Amino acid sequence: MAMPDQTMQIDPQSGLCNSTFYSKRPPMHLPSNSYLDITSFISSFPHNGDVALIDSNTGRQLTYPQLWRAVQSLSSCLSDLGMRKGHVVLLLSPNSIFFPVICLSVMHLGGVITTTNPLNTVSEIGSQIADSKPSLAFTTRPLLPKLANANLRVILIDGDGRNYGSATEGNLGIVAYLEEMLSQEPSQRYYRDRVSRDDPASLLYSSGTTGKSKGVVSSHKNLTVTVQNVLSRINSVSRLGHQTVIATVPMFHIYGLAWFVVGLLASGSTVVVLSKFEMQEMLSVVTKYRVTYLPIVPPVMVAMINNADKIREKYDLSSVQSVLSGGSPLSKEIIEGFLACYPTVQILQGYGLTETTGLGSSTDSIEESRRYGTAGLLAASLEAKIIDIKTGRALSVNKTGELWLRGPSIMKGYLNNEEATGATIDSDGWLRTGDLCYIDEDGYIFVVDRLKELIKYKGYQVPPAELETILLTHPQIEDAAVIPFPDKEVGQFPMAYVVRKLGSDLSGNGVMDFVASQVAPYKKIRRVAFVSTIPKNPSGKILRKDLIKLATSTL
Repeated sequence: MAMPDQTMQIDPQSGLCNSTFYSKRPPMHLPSNSYLDITSFISSFPHNGDVALIDSNTGRQLTYPQLWRAVQSLSSCLSDLGMRKGHVVLLLSPNSIFFPVICLSVMHLGGVITTTNPLNTVSEIGSQIADSKPSLAFTTRPLLPKLANANLRVILIDGDGRNYGSATEGNLGIVAYLEEMLSQEPSQRYYRDRVSRDDPASLLYSSGTTGKSKGVVSSHKNLTVTVQNVLSRINSVSRLGHQTVIATVPMFHIYGLAWFVVGLLASGSTVVVLSKFEMQEMLSVVTKYRVTYLPIVPPVMVAMINNADKIREKYDLSSVQSVLSGGSPLSKEIIEGFLACYPTVQILQGYGLTETTGLGSSTDSIEESRRYGTAGLLAASLEAKIIDIKTGRALSVNKTGELWLRGPSIMKGYLNNEEATGATIDSDGWLRTGDLCYIDEDGYIFVVDRLKELIKYKGYQVPPAELETILLTHPQIEDAAVIPFPDKEVGQFPMAYVVRKLGSDLSGNGVMDFVASQVAPYKKIRRVAFVSTIPKNPSGKILRKDLIKLATSTL
């Protein structure tokens, strides 16, 4: 990370020095051993015999000694199956207590874990497989059909050979069962390549405005810095020492991976895992396991406000010390409304990207969270610039422009896509976030708008261009545009403006059904309006702001 010229002075209030904002948080220091993989780094922390993971459905638990033994057993078995450094392994699964075990084992061997949303279609998963070329896949039996045409070796996460008998399903060869692998004694001398902290560790796919997901390659160093930042946040909010945290967000996403697969396991916290999110189930688990730390997305906070009386009547949330919200900044109304309903809880926020390994900025204390609308202070060891989108000039405090970030958590690049990597990271290592922001005189970041135009549906990212591409394949559609439509329950949902071909009687339901058959449920079009033309600028780019204004004018 570049440091400011010694002759220059960093403004202690804003962190600004010579057009660059520096983090006001204590810097992170990487371990001196450059060959320390992320799994070894996490397991080096003393965890004693505390419970690491709890399955909320079955009550099954893994203590920390059992967790690390499971990682060693699986690493040993994967090595025997021929897995080597650089091999990509696909994980297609809902949240489970075995999700971290699989990720940590693969990364310990120098493999690259790539995750995908279980709600994705066969086509969407197939595109990721074609790009990432995994040599092996972990999945559950209900999800096997989504890999039917993948020609992959598969390890089943649920059940064993005695349950299922047949070792093949379609074109898939089921080579092992996770339960049986974990029951084996780990070999003391299994083959393992030497892993550098600059080697790839994870490959998460980030939706872009082009409509095609890009594989974000993150290194062991990137994840190590993320773990250190999570540890710092946990330590800053822990009033009673040990934390019990509920895994409410998907582990296949950078938010879930950063917190529940790596960060919290380094802290020695207990993670209670929900296989899928349901409000009543979450509240029951909070009550049963006395959860102290609750990571959720803004729409869940809104639902908890709207149903506060019923929730307080039925559930005991007195154990909750902190709520962590991510996905989008919270408004003053949501923060004040939530605190009015749950006055003993402190609300923390965070901002990050898959490309920054989940890091960006955060509020880590009650004082910081009182800055309404802020995404918080710059994360430790990160630098930022605010760039004028017209002139390319770096701006000072309280000036809005595109946020650029640089530091040790920035991705290695996009897999097999030098053009996209070059367009996102410049030659000096600055990542263009695509977000319009400003940084105030105290160093707090405020997100104003999203240049990338991604629609935020319940914390999921939905790229409009992907849906527009699908709409334009309909034989009765001449032109189309997709915009985010605001909704109190889900944040935003995709709305389509459609130009029908001459003589067409295509209905709104017909449009929605056409898209729904080709995408995951969270990407579905949920509102349709028919227009004569789609407004565009001279270069042909859709003027989404005009359509958003039109759509919301009657709200």
